[in-house]
Amino acid sequence: MAQAEISNHLVTEIRESFGKGAARKIRAVGKIPAVIYGHGTEPQHVTLPGHEVSLILRKSNQILELDIQGKVQLALVKDVQKDPVRQIIEHIDLIVVRKGEKVIIDVPVHLDGEAAPGTTVNQDSNTISLEALATAIPESVSVSIEGAEDGTQIFAKDLVLPEGASLITDEDTLIVSISIAQEQDLGEDAEEAPAEGEDAPAAE
Repeated sequence: MAQAEISNHLVTEIRESFGKGAARKIRAVGKIPAVIYGHGTEPQHVTLPGHEVSLILRKSNQILELDIQGKVQLALVKDVQKDPVRQIIEHIDLIVVRKGEKVIIDVPVHLDGEAAPGTTVNQDSNTISLEALATAIPESVSVSIEGAEDGTQIFAKDLVLPEGASLITDEDTLIVSISIAQEQDLGEDAEEAPAEGEDAPAAE
């Protein structure tokens, strides 16, 4: 059975109380304090439904469709503050975005396939920076390493970007390299190590 699509439309409450005590009370009832800013607007303090937001934030660079007293506002998740021990979301920073606007975001790079046998895959960059439409942010960028031989190098300029996205990361940034796995040279000392049960020679 297919999993239902998670909606980014959230009924959002305006927050009138501030401070750590107020934030604790908000989280105690399963909600998350947040602030919306950008485009020269005054910061707006709101409260978001905790369970729905936790599901949405399983993916990065999410655009939320906030229903604030019947008026819809698009906002990009900019920063998520979590309790370092319990990993509970404590606060979220949101940036106002508008349809047709482009934003700069960091997007994960996923490697597809398997390199040639006997090689080692070294991923030097796990993310790249892109400029993309706020309403069409890609979840990731994929690059195939299927059958890649020793000496293969893939740079940012070699990546196939989603339609409408442009590269912000330096084009000569190394993304992944393929090399032959090197056997560790233990040297003569390791070869001459005493067998199990034998005593090592006494130091002079």
